[in-house]
Amino acid sequence: MRESGAGRCGLSGLRCNSAPFPLPGEGGLWRVLLPGYSSEASGCCAVWVAADGMERDLLRQALGFHGPALLSLLRTEQHDNPDFRGLLPPGGPSLEPPREAQHQPPARKEKRIDNIEIQHFIAKKADLLFALSWKPSVSTDSESNEENEDCYAVMPPLEQFMEVPSEDRRELFFRDIERGDVVIGRISSIREFGFFMVLICLGSGVAREISQLEITALCPLRDVPSHSNHGDPLSYYQTGDIIQAAIKDIDRYHEKLTISLHSSALPPRLSTTKLGVISSEDLPLHYRRSVEVASTSETYEKVLHHSLGFANPAVVEFLLGKLGLSESSPPSLMRGLQSKNFNEEDFAFALRKKQSASWALKCVKIGVDYFKVGRHVEAMNEYNKALEIDVQNVEALVARGALYATKGSLNKAIDDFEVALKNCPTHRNARKYLCQTLVERGGQLEEEDNLLNAQNYYKRALILDETFKEAEDALLKLRKHMQVILYFLLTLSTTIKTPIKNIGKGEIIYWLLRLILLFPLFTTHLSQ
Repeated sequence: MRESGAGRCGLSGLRCNSAPFPLPGEGGLWRVLLPGYSSEASGCCAVWVAADGMERDLLRQALGFHGPALLSLLRTEQHDNPDFRGLLPPGGPSLEPPREAQHQPPARKEKRIDNIEIQHFIAKKADLLFALSWKPSVSTDSESNEENEDCYAVMPPLEQFMEVPSEDRRELFFRDIERGDVVIGRISSIREFGFFMVLICLGSGVAREISQLEITALCPLRDVPSHSNHGDPLSYYQTGDIIQAAIKDIDRYHEKLTISLHSSALPPRLSTTKLGVISSEDLPLHYRRSVEVASTSETYEKVLHHSLGFANPAVVEFLLGKLGLSESSPPSLMRGLQSKNFNEEDFAFALRKKQSASWALKCVKIGVDYFKVGRHVEAMNEYNKALEIDVQNVEALVARGALYATKGSLNKAIDDFEVALKNCPTHRNARKYLCQTLVERGGQLEEEDNLLNAQNYYKRALILDETFKEAEDALLKLRKHMQVILYFLLTLSTTIKTPIKNIGKGEIIYWLLRLILLFPLFTTHLSQ
């Protein structure tokens, strides 16, 4: 939906004579092109419309193409919409042309097909189609022509996979081509007034299959830049050279094109495009793909699935960024899919998370069945598979932790239970199993005479559950044991008159045996 040249109304690509045709409106009045009425002043018709909340240029172009039929439907479908109030004056004037316009010679008729279904669709969805929220969130003034197959699937033109007659493809090409568009072709002949080239593909805009249409374009001598090493600008070029050029003039009726190699012929969004001779490696990727596919009978779907960019897991995010669309508030023409009507849990990320959790739970269930029959290796594989699907799956972490504890890997079990409890602080089994494993690990450390660390494990269990009696009893027993050892060391230090830190192991064993023999009451206290 691009702006067209002077004397052409909006989307249609048709030339029209028109006359001012005012309609009453309120505030924010602007002019809308409407074909069918002649005017010497402007060359285009004008309707006054109030549409402060709408995308004005787009609405102007749509009305310029569809004319009174769309205007009438908009009045019917959008009569309650304040943004279209200027289109809907009560008892508004009829769409008859002004009296002076009736005596003017009729404008030249051009081929035009009215599609009433499309007009009804536009009228019903006008508040969505022309809403300002459709504007991209990033600037799209600069158009990048780079095609990166690694990021998204770059496909040959669609008509290459369809049986579209060459006449229809040629007609569509001349209908859609605009000044400033970039075209690529091969020089077919060089004359004293310029050179001709046969187009092979487009370098901007919509990709088209035109290499077999034999469309010729003329590049006049004045549009060929001079080179310092060549007196005659044309001597720099040879027949067969691949040329990238900009469309300068279009004669749609006679199907003639004039091109230019001056960068001034390019629109601002394409100002960085290189014009002139290019190599075959510089040809657009979609054209190179079309050449590859031309020698095969592969379907569109097969070519798409074999494309490297199609398998890119970030392709959606990349294309959204390329189009300037927001993933958090994606636009939709289906009113039921308007993002503002959905809760956060209804979006793809939350749904994907639920789906992954469901798949992970299936693996956990299979793993538990393996665990019950003693097939621990298969059970571990299933738990790991579940955590690959959903790294935060609590049930998988608890089940794997229980298996680690069963196999004696208490530290790994504790790690899994702690992560599970962090993800779900209210998970009863995660808390229960973690307390049990902490006490068991504390008992191991106590047997290794690592009493202080054992005490810390018992304390951690009690912090998680103050009522956990097993941890409470183990901690109390450990503290009594540590008190007895401290009492013995103090007694020994006093007896041999040596600081505790300087007492050797041999001395401790000697005096321990002596105390056991001399002080039965001490041994009784030690056993308690």
